[in-house]
Amino acid sequence: MELASYSDSAVRLVNTEEPARGTDTLTSVEAVRALFGPSSQAARRATDADVTRFRSVRARLRAVFTAADEGEATQAVDLLNSLLLEFPVSPQISGHDFLDDEGHPRWHMHLADHPSNATAGFAATAAMGLAFHLTEYGVDRLGLCQAPPCRNAYLDTSTNRSRRYCSDRCATRANVAAYRARKRLETERSASTGRSADTSQDSTARADR
Repeated sequence: MELASYSDSAVRLVNTEEPARGTDTLTSVEAVRALFGPSSQAARRATDADVTRFRSVRARLRAVFTAADEGEATQAVDLLNSLLLEFPVSPQISGHDFLDDEGHPRWHMHLADHPSNATAGFAATAAMGLAFHLTEYGVDRLGLCQAPPCRNAYLDTSTNRSRRYCSDRCATRANVAAYRARKRLETERSASTGRSADTSQDSTARADR
């Protein structure tokens, strides 16, 4: 498993809830298992108790993204470090899942967890993946979608640090909203200019009389 997939796990967990919309899909053990992926053996350890545990970890991960999005780099790092301390992992070199064209292992880093429950295992790898992303690309690469009311988390991997939205759909929606706002402003200014011109002409006419 590549390290990017671990950081993606953090994003997927955070985005199971949309606070501004009042939606939450993390409501059952099946939803917890789905976060691991269909082929994950770790998902089999999940129980009903993990729903509450996952929600707690989700809130802490969202706090990391919120701090980063608000420019509070030190706070984001401190929050993430607290997760790393609570949910440790053991980095290992692995090649069993990936083979090259000649059948040789494609060696890569694997984060082995030693969980007491499903939540601990998921939290450990998600936090470590997010930590790798943060240290590699910077705290400002962790963001929350700027298209209201969506506040989904995302990882900015753009070359110019320009990402502001969690998806193309939200980017399009925000651009359309901005366009409509500009058109309304132009219309209001035009109407205001027209009223001012009418008033001026009326005053001139009265003065001529």
